[in-house]
Amino acid sequence: MTQALYRKYRPKQWDTVIGQDHVVQTLINSIKADRVGHAYLFAGPRGTGKTTVARLLAKAVNCLSEDPAKRPCNECDHCKAVNENRFMDMIEIDAASNNGVDDVRDLREKINFSPSQGKYKVYVIDEVHMLSGGAFNALLKTLEEPPPHAIFVLATTEIHKIPATVLSRCQRHEFRRVPIDEIVANLKQIAASENIQVDEEAFALIARQSAGGMRDAQSLLDQLASTGTKITLALAQQVLGTATSQTVLDVATSILENQPAHGLETIHRALDSGADPRSLARQIVEYMRGLMLIQMGNIEQVEATRDVKTQMQAHASAFHSTDVLRMMKIFNNAAVDLRGGWQPSLSLELALAEALDAPTESHQIAVSSPQGAPRPTPSRPAPVSKTESQPEVKSEAPPAQIESAPEKPILNSNDIVRSWKSLAASLPKSQANLSALLNSVKMIDIQGKTLMLGLASDVLVSKLDKPDQIEAIQKLIKDHFHVDVAVKCIVTNAKGKIPPNVAQDGMVAAAIHHGGEIVDMDE
Repeated sequence: MTQALYRKYRPKQWDTVIGQDHVVQTLINSIKADRVGHAYLFAGPRGTGKTTVARLLAKAVNCLSEDPAKRPCNECDHCKAVNENRFMDMIEIDAASNNGVDDVRDLREKINFSPSQGKYKVYVIDEVHMLSGGAFNALLKTLEEPPPHAIFVLATTEIHKIPATVLSRCQRHEFRRVPIDEIVANLKQIAASENIQVDEEAFALIARQSAGGMRDAQSLLDQLASTGTKITLALAQQVLGTATSQTVLDVATSILENQPAHGLETIHRALDSGADPRSLARQIVEYMRGLMLIQMGNIEQVEATRDVKTQMQAHASAFHSTDVLRMMKIFNNAAVDLRGGWQPSLSLELALAEALDAPTESHQIAVSSPQGAPRPTPSRPAPVSKTESQPEVKSEAPPAQIESAPEKPILNSNDIVRSWKSLAASLPKSQANLSALLNSVKMIDIQGKTLMLGLASDVLVSKLDKPDQIEAIQKLIKDHFHVDVAVKCIVTNAKGKIPPNVAQDGMVAAAIHHGGEIVDMDE
């Protein structure tokens, strides 16, 4: 039986461990100084070398070489025994299947026996977060005061599930995801040794698909090598399920051209042919990510064939960047959504509907009337204009009132909006009530030389609209902005102040004065 590549090329010395220099150097120093701890916790993503480093540590502490700097030597009997998986004093335990109190008690009973071959018994407990609460409690005392011949190495991918009482008894080492370039370099070495023909672009795709896990990358290379042909980018995409299918292109086009029927038909045809809904959603997300990279000027990071790249460039030019980001989020949610369990196509259908229904113009603001008349739903993602659209306003106020040019404001309302909280906080404690009232203001505007303050009710207006309160507000404005203003308090239905990036003397602000309300705003 052929040995898997990740096992065949598992590091046997410290200097062959990839991407974890910060951990390796610390352990080497402790071995040289004969200061090896009794309990270690290795935490990090899967396939980053936790078990490999644990085996190297077990090998090093039991190595028979007289020079600590050369441990492990890979030449003595103990090192060879570890390499050949026949060293009896390295005990690997899978906590996923041995997670009960009885399993830990059995371990505690056996740990007191002296090592059979080496100087230390090394217990490597993989996926230690799978232990039950009772099992962790049973392990605590042994972790804190193990026999002098015992060393524990706990490995986990979910450190947040480890009790603090366990963490405090271990030396903790964080394993990081392996950088892409280091993964590619390792894969090239393996491919050369195994005489596997691989295109440069395929190496990069495999490395990215591994998500920083060296073992995953080697397993993917092994899987692709089993095809018996040269590993091209197209082959890697097909086997790994990352190829941009015509289905993905058709879905993107249907969104762009606002053709929901065509989009649904495309999705159903793919699912009826056996496509997995989540896999299709992930492919759409990956395609949208490619569009984002192109829009950001990083087309060289996109792994796609020449024809697909040409299509992606066309879509990247047609879609607005905010649309691409929104659709990426929508279909990413579909990829992890569990609601479609009884109806496999449901999550994708909802995602397509949401993508088609989303506003298409950036910085668009819709304002409803006081009675909440519904705003018209814009048609979906037609190619979005790069220019900023005019706000859409609905109000029962007469058009002449909204469109009439107001007197030139004495101050920029945006400046007051930005400073309002700090102005309220600057009041002395004796004016705490006024400070609270200022924080209740929902709308701020300048009309000529008058500061308009909108509050939610007549009661609040009556509390704020008092001579001493008004005088204090005028003094705040005078001290901060060096101008004299009149102050007028009104009741407003606006749910919030007019945003700073909206013209305070424009159509939207005027509509709000008449009871309008901001119901949607895309940034």
